[in-house]
Amino acid sequence: MSMQRTVEMDFATELNRTQRLRVYDARQDLNAADISTAMSNIIAKNIFNSNGGELTGKIAARIVTKDVEEIDLV
Repeated sequence: MSMQRTVEMDFATELNRTQRLRVYDARQDLNAADISTAMSNIIAKNIFNSNGGELTGKIAARIVTKDVEEIDLV
């Protein structure tokens, strides 16, 4: 069994939509300040394209954890 940690970041776009970015295999020591800084950098550098237009602001962020148990099929 393994635990997966994913950071989900929700951004506002210039077309008034929400764009979610996910980062898989997030470090255990991430905190709110780290995630907020990353989101600010993503917005400032305008490095992602979106159907909703450019990212313009931060809406929300969360760390999602889940236990994964692989099943051996016989």
